[in-house]
Amino acid sequence: MPQHSVPQPRPGIMDISPYVGGESSVPGVSRIIKLASNEGALGASPRAREALARVGATAHLYPDGGSVAVREAIGRRFGLDPARIVCGAGSDELIGLLVRAYAGPGDTIVQSAYGFLMYAIYARSAGVEPLLAPETNLTTDIDAMLATVKPSTRLVFLANPNNPTGTLIDSNTVRRLREGLRDDIILVLDSAYAEFVGRNDYDPGQALVDSHPNTVMLRTFSKIHGMGGLRLGWAYGPEHIIDVLNRMRGPFNVSSAAQVAGEAAIADVAFQQMAQEHNTYWRTWTAERLRGLGLTVTDSACNFLLVHFDPEGPRSVAPADAYLRQNGLICRRVAGYGLPHALRITIGRDDEMQFLIETLTAFMDGGGSA
Repeated sequence: MPQHSVPQPRPGIMDISPYVGGESSVPGVSRIIKLASNEGALGASPRAREALARVGATAHLYPDGGSVAVREAIGRRFGLDPARIVCGAGSDELIGLLVRAYAGPGDTIVQSAYGFLMYAIYARSAGVEPLLAPETNLTTDIDAMLATVKPSTRLVFLANPNNPTGTLIDSNTVRRLREGLRDDIILVLDSAYAEFVGRNDYDPGQALVDSHPNTVMLRTFSKIHGMGGLRLGWAYGPEHIIDVLNRMRGPFNVSSAAQVAGEAAIADVAFQQMAQEHNTYWRTWTAERLRGLGLTVTDSACNFLLVHFDPEGPRSVAPADAYLRQNGLICRRVAGYGLPHALRITIGRDDEMQFLIETLTAFMDGGGSA
């Protein structure tokens, strides 16, 4: 048999650790409560579901390549120019497009130490080196980010609020970051969790995009809109960057289903307010009870909590996670983010959060002991 050579990927590709999404099942456990992926607790808007029910009849047709209707709906909702919006298959796609369009071998990007894993993954896939800036108390440190920037830096990614920590920096601090960067560096403000923030000193990014060049805001329909399975995100930025992203993306990168559901969801402001109120109440309720059990909980502006366990022993994260899973509760281990002793726990429905606390109470009282 002749020997055939195996094509080799570009240098660095095999060094990438693939992103692993939250699990959805546990062997031998029938009732599953998934609190691992920060999905919307209330699901999708009723208007979005109704729109989805109608789209099946035209599934054989290609979608609108420009996502015009959903971009116009986003523009109406937030007072933005639709021509400066581009849609993607989730904001993940747009992160990848930005990296590929503006950086390459020999270049660097900067992100905070516990920032979203996909920034570094997309960077390495393009031959770009990700530089991690130290954080202070699990919160983005602007001075550390500015100190991490090199002459080779082309983009800086800031998740605000941040995943997986849930922490937030105010709009004045973000502005100081932008003003401390070179003009030729693109600042990407990833505001996937913006709708869950209740503080008045926060701006998701549109004001900074309008006042400073080379700044981009990313948003998603996967969180408060409950549409993670449909993959829809969007970017708002200066015309020259949006033009580049439109040249880079696929011609039909957003499905018809995602577009019609997104157009309906963004207009359902009452549902968004209900989802935000639900999240605020149960995030506070859950954090208080977790702290009452003696656990450390990082203050969160998102739809999840980062919960810290003992570094070792019977109340460490491994036995806690195993006990939760035995009882059908799937939370997210975040060792891949450099947080080996923590679980990220999504805010779910009322009954799900109550059962979580009941289960963790039993664990902390010794229910997880062998």
